[in-house]
This record gives sequence, C-alpha cells and structure tokens, in this order.
Amino acid sequence: MTKKTTISFEQKIDIVRYCVEHNHNYKETAKKYNVSYQQVRRWLEKYEKGGVEALQDKRGKRKSINEMSEIEKLKAEKKLLEAQNRRLQLENEFLKKLRELERGW
Repeated sequence: MTKKTTISFEQKIDIVRYCVEHNHNYKETAKKYNVSYQQVRRWLEKYEKGGVEALQDKRGKRKSINEMSEIEKLKAEKKLLEAQNRRLQLENEFLKKLRELERGW
C-alpha cells in the first residue's frame, strides 16, 4: 500500500501520459510514480472518457448561481426547502414531547 499524498493536476497528466506511452502498463506506472495501481487505472479511465480536463479535482467546488441552469437552481432550492422542512418537523416533535413531559409533572 502506498502512502497517501496529494497528486497535482500536472502530475496526473504526466502519469497518464507515461501509462499510455507504455501500453497501459498500470503496474509499472504505479511503481514508477509511487501511486496505487487502481488510482492509475481510474485516472486513465477518466482521461479516456473526458480528456485532460477530467483529471482535475473538482471536489468541494460548486457552481455559482450564474453558472447554474434553471433546473439546477430549482433542485438547489428544493434541497434547501427540504432541509428547512425537516428542521421544523424535528422542532415540532421536540416541543410536543416537551409539553407531554411538562403535563406529566
């Protein structure tokens, strides 16, 4: 097992290029760059499906409101309203239980 390190976008490109140039030899590529076989394989799959841009790490990055389609905006609003509704339901349940307990004293 390899030690967890952060691999930059440029390093991923180099790793994928090396793997492609060496006939998809994942094992050799993983050993040379000190990353896991599976990770090399995943990066190559991403590259083959979406090109170089697919290798960028987009975790935690959200689109701004201006970049969202109307459907994406509505889905985001729905998610917020569902969370707010759930919070209010929990608050109501809590208050009901509290009233029951106060009546029991």
